[in-house]
Amino acid sequence: MTVPAAVAMAITFVWVGLVVGISFIEAPLKFRAPGVTLPIGLGIGRLVFRAVNGVEVVFAVLVVAALIAGIGDRIAAVGLMVAVAVLAVQLIAVRPTLTRRSDAILAGGDAPRSSAHHVFIALELAKLVALLVGGIAALASL
Repeated sequence: MTVPAAVAMAITFVWVGLVVGISFIEAPLKFRAPGVTLPIGLGIGRLVFRAVNGVEVVFAVLVVAALIAGIGDRIAAVGLMVAVAVLAVQLIAVRPTLTRRSDAILAGGDAPRSSAHHVFIALELAKLVALLVGGIAALASL
């Protein structure tokens, strides 16, 4: 295995853990904790996802650098590029809509439900699958 492939694989599996831990465990559970209101949960969620997305951008840059350096496995490369593309769509197209809604709620307003949250979740699932495909393919190319 080349160094770029090893780096991409390591980053990929850490990224998988981050997505599973935050998006599919922490995010839904925080609203079930005693005393956590919608505004408090949204405030926490915004902070957490801002930090997570920052880490994801760093991971995406490192993965793209590893792809440019040549990881050698086509399936791994496609999976990782899909994950990077999904992250870009989340950050550019979906997150601003979610931010506007949470801004309104945190300002004391009552924003209508939005399908953007479901789109974000679907994209998280797609990103997770792409990361797993890319990571497993990179691992299999040892």
